Amino acid sequence: MDTGESWLDGLDWTSVEAGTGSLSNSLDGFLLPAEEIVAEGRAVVLVNLDAAGLLLVTNFRLLFLGEGAKQLVPLGTIPLATIEKVTKLVSRRSPPASRLPGAAPLRPVRRLLHIVGKDMRSIVFGFRPRTKQRRIVHEALTRLMRPLRLYELYAFSTNLPNGRDPRMRLRAEYMRMISATTIGTDTSAGDLNIRSEWRLSDVNANYNVCPTYPSLLVMPASFSDEEVQQAAAFRARGRLPVLCWQHPGNGAVLARSSQPLIGIMMNSRSNADEKLVAALCAPPCTGFSQRRKLYIADARPRKNALANGAMGGGSESSANYLQCEVVFLGIDNIHAMRDSLARLRDFLDIHGAASSDGSSSLLRSGGWAWGGGNATTMSGALSALGDSGWLVHCHTVLIGAAWIAARIALEGASVLVHCSDGWDRTTQLISVASILLDPYYRTFQGFQALVEKDWLAYGHLFAERLGTPTYTGIHIVPSSESLVLQMGSVSTSPVRGAPGSAFTSAGSHSPAALSSNYSPIFLQWIDCVAQLLRIYPSAFEFSAAYLVELMDCVLSCRFGNFLCNSEKERVQAGIAESTGCVWAHLEQLRESGGKKHEHYNLYYNNVKYSGILLPPAAALFPSLWPHFFLRWSCPSPVSTGGCLPVGWTHGGELELEAHALAQSFSSLQNAKEKAESKLQELMTERQLLLEQLQEEQEGRLSATSAAGRARRETAALKQVIEAMGGKIHISSFSSQLLHTSDEETKDLEDANTEHRPDYHLNDNGSEQHQLAVSLCMGPDFDGPGDVSRRPCGAELNSSCSLRANESCCWPQSSCIRMGSAFIGLRTDFDALEQLSILDRYFDIEQPDVVQPPCSPPHPPGVT
Repeated sequence: MDTGESWLDGLDWTSVEAGTGSLSNSLDGFLLPAEEIVAEGRAVVLVNLDAAGLLLVTNFRLLFLGEGAKQLVPLGTIPLATIEKVTKLVSRRSPPASRLPGAAPLRPVRRLLHIVGKDMRSIVFGFRPRTKQRRIVHEALTRLMRPLRLYELYAFSTNLPNGRDPRMRLRAEYMRMISATTIGTDTSAGDLNIRSEWRLSDVNANYNVCPTYPSLLVMPASFSDEEVQQAAAFRARGRLPVLCWQHPGNGAVLARSSQPLIGIMMNSRSNADEKLVAALCAPPCTGFSQRRKLYIADARPRKNALANGAMGGGSESSANYLQCEVVFLGIDNIHAMRDSLARLRDFLDIHGAASSDGSSSLLRSGGWAWGGGNATTMSGALSALGDSGWLVHCHTVLIGAAWIAARIALEGASVLVHCSDGWDRTTQLISVASILLDPYYRTFQGFQALVEKDWLAYGHLFAERLGTPTYTGIHIVPSSESLVLQMGSVSTSPVRGAPGSAFTSAGSHSPAALSSNYSPIFLQWIDCVAQLLRIYPSAFEFSAAYLVELMDCVLSCRFGNFLCNSEKERVQAGIAESTGCVWAHLEQLRESGGKKHEHYNLYYNNVKYSGILLPPAAALFPSLWPHFFLRWSCPSPVSTGGCLPVGWTHGGELELEAHALAQSFSSLQNAKEKAESKLQELMTERQLLLEQLQEEQEGRLSATSAAGRARRETAALKQVIEAMGGKIHISSFSSQLLHTSDEETKDLEDANTEHRPDYHLNDNGSEQHQLAVSLCMGPDFDGPGDVSRRPCGAELNSSCSLRANESCCWPQSSCIRMGSAFIGLRTDFDALEQLSILDRYFDIEQPDVVQPPCSPPHPPGVT
């Protein structure tokens, strides 16, 4: 695009046709369950990417589809609850140099809509003139992005999976905390050995003692419920000291509360409060014999604590609490954090590698840049990040939490943490210190338990800090002072323009502006956890992408876990029963991708980091967290739609490549396992085939042997039958001829002498034949006479087996073969009686006497 012309001249405004018609059927693949289209704009241009597309406003988000409404563009898609500010802008082109002096200025050529997100996103949409699409979209956003009633949020429209009651999970975490187990143990409540010095108290079951505390509290066993109520009266908003964590080895306690109400004169005391604090610091039943030291860590700067004394608050006196030392950690309030994030957004938009409008502001001609930034030189850009103060605030939180963890782990001392009300800075310090002390909180399950206990159960004001409605449904209209703060908390650097062009604000909607209680406290804590993950990359089961995903779920209000300001309001509103659970959603995402999912830390080593983390102070200085703060500011390949996947950019790209390699390795591993399994199946099949082949070979050998025996037996039988004067004919014939008459059988016997096999085709087409055996016993000659007195058959059959040396062993006229016929076997018994048995048959040695083979034998006893 020519830098001398406006970006408006180079856009393809016709890539998406402006028209009418229902889109609900064609957009089913892009819409979430129960998501409905409220307004739409066709041929809208996403100025950040110079891409035209379809812009939709639903009851949950602003949805931008590019490439002919076929691809979702992540940069232009933002949940309504995540939008911080919407502003109308009008683009005017400066007259060209050839225009005459005094010529009328050009009329507005484009209508723009600038959207600033709580997730550091700054996007601009361009609309066609005279289409009224911008007004329709703007009115829909104004009405939906900041609803006045809680039940108007999208979270109540879905049918997402619900987890079990958070109060049950809180009880399970309490049981784990006060059990005599080792650090990092996650044991079911039924298997825990509860310490005798603690008890679970339901004194706040109706939330009468403290509305912002949970219904179940962990209290010293020696402290009664009446004393609990008395101690609560001495603390701001009834937030009395309670147990948050206990070291399983030395018994040191980490506790939290709000500031004491010591009065304007700073001399008020409470015996119940002092007794409760003393009970928190009492030595366990075993181990320490002396009373342990107590540190009271006041998260505020000292001057702020003294200033609160004018309103009845203040800080404890070490004279009133035995062996107590008060330490001020110097963390600023919520207003300072909100202003710091606003300056950080300006820095990212103006001085980053590429600002949100698509080009680096430092490379623009003349050094001119958008939005409230004063830096026009490189040196100014280098100092802008430090001037924002965001990293300094994160460093203060990290240093304070590390100091608390060191006191508990190294000295065995108990620490009581509080600020003014005990739900912002106190929660940050308690939760970061718990992560350092207990490796269980560095796992998915433990991190969930930590957030639900210290942030949700103990009443961090999520509704006020995020700017969402709570159960009461009361919308706080911001004061004029807060509006001024709000106007300064967002960047006004919306769009990219050529030199000489100008943009003016057409107005923004004040009714939807955030209140003065809006502050990024939870985001700052997530940033601190990400800094610890950077310092100890193998100590956490989850990755930076998991933290980004969780933060996006909190800002979007898609789930009900982080709605309202306290457990009491969530119970009254029926949040757990009416909305989906973010933890169940994140667990489903992890299960869908297995252990190689991007939420898992590939470098996690729970054996090496199974204890307490005590980083040195120098290592705790943070750096800008690119996964969250730079993901929208820095362009990426076109294949990703102009932005990286959620949670990935710069350093995250390396993690993305590592996960891609891990997934590739996992796929290859699975392919290898499948191949090995297939090979094993083939080897098993081969072994079975070899065994079958061996069996068939043995059967073949057996059949061959049986066939040989059958042939020998058949030959022997045939020889015997022929010797007896019979004739045998073996032939094959068709099975169709089995059922024949006697004449046909006789004819068959005659035909069988030709030895012609007859074949028959069975049903499957194969040939069948059967053997026919005919046996004929009859006279060997034709002619009359007594068959028993016929001549010897030796002359007729020279192959007689009863002959030896051409002489018959039988009497000439009395051969045993004579007289045989098919009608019966007739034996010449007279010839048998005349048969003389030679002496040699009785093994009588007569070497000198040789009888002729065919001479008549002598009767026994006759010489």
